[in-house]
Amino acid sequence: MAIFDQGAEQMDRGELAQLQLERLQATLTRVYKNVKFYKKKFDEIGFLPEDCQSLEDLARMPFTTRHDLARAYPYEMFAVPLREVVRIHSSTGSPGNPIVMGYTARDLRHWARLAARVLTAAGVDRDDVVQVTLSYGLLTSAFGLHYGVELLGASVIPTGPGGTARQVQVMRDYRSTVLISTPSYALVLADQMAAQGLDPKDLHLKLALLAGEPWTEAERAEIESRLYLTALENYALSEAMGPGVAGECAARQSPGMHLNEDHFLPEVIDPKSGAVLPAGELGELVITTITREATPLVRFRTGDLVRLDYAPCPCGRTFARMSRIAGRCDEVVIVKGINIFPTRVGQILRGLHGEEEPSYQLVVGREGHLDYLEVKIEVHEGLFFDKMTVQREFLQELTHKLAQGIGVQPRVKLVEVGSLAREQETSNLVIDLRK
Repeated sequence: MAIFDQGAEQMDRGELAQLQLERLQATLTRVYKNVKFYKKKFDEIGFLPEDCQSLEDLARMPFTTRHDLARAYPYEMFAVPLREVVRIHSSTGSPGNPIVMGYTARDLRHWARLAARVLTAAGVDRDDVVQVTLSYGLLTSAFGLHYGVELLGASVIPTGPGGTARQVQVMRDYRSTVLISTPSYALVLADQMAAQGLDPKDLHLKLALLAGEPWTEAERAEIESRLYLTALENYALSEAMGPGVAGECAARQSPGMHLNEDHFLPEVIDPKSGAVLPAGELGELVITTITREATPLVRFRTGDLVRLDYAPCPCGRTFARMSRIAGRCDEVVIVKGINIFPTRVGQILRGLHGEEEPSYQLVVGREGHLDYLEVKIEVHEGLFFDKMTVQREFLQELTHKLAQGIGVQPRVKLVEVGSLAREQETSNLVIDLRK
């Protein structure tokens, strides 16, 4: 079984711990000197970077949240001058302003190598033709794995999202061997093949790397049986870097996603108390970046509920293995691979009219294998009455603003006052029919 970076991925756990400590100390010094947010936080608890003498000292550090990153918009979390930043990405998955992530040239080199590790662990090599159906916009979705494919010397087809019939045509004509997508879109592609009367056995697909949204073992089995390939999971965290944080190896040991611990220091905490939990217990994943130059993060709360397993893996890698995400411990809802804060919708609605925030509700469902988001908004005379004479134009404007603000094109439905709270089951801010 191939390993891209044997020296790192098979490192002795004792040597790894020493490397992590050295890199952690350097990161703490960097953020204390260069990021006002962290200097203030460290000073509040009376902590200096030189006080970190062991990995256990990390638990003394304050957490970083998406709220903190949103308030730092755009560049207050940058630890290097802007002239040293060669790439900027941003995420809509925040409670307010977009979260802005910067990359130095060294950060991009690390990103490519870490993605190459994930690809190699899954079984990708230089003879493969890799079709990437993820977004190539401000989100980090496609870029890391794209860089990794090129570093391996394989061929990459940057189709991006959408155009399903054309995706299938490219897959057939260009002889794609590896699919990179969300789990739901892999099933949409299978549906398209069935509609065209195309037998997946006639294609060259052998492997799918899937990420971006929760999925189950039953969905994995359906994807594998319908597309005649092996489906493996990887974990992408935009705030920390993007794709390349963790990935499942071909051994498919449960739990199976090897987390690149020489670049990302993981903890699992009790979401309520913040206490660090023993290995194997389910809790919220917290990540500290220990090689990131432009936008390093200390104890970033991901909101993802996972387990970490440090037992040896048959593949020979010594990094901890991360379980599939078991759920969220925050208000984030994931639609089409995009993290959405429901309260962000309220902020956008309030900003459109400059008055009080209307009553609203998010309904998330699934049609076929695709998610949809419906935003219900109560309309009353004081807020939207003057707009009702041009309702079609108003709905178009509202839909456009919401799509810009949350990253997903919603369906907007205007409802009468009080209708959202009449029934007990519709009194919540989010109704997730997928559950």
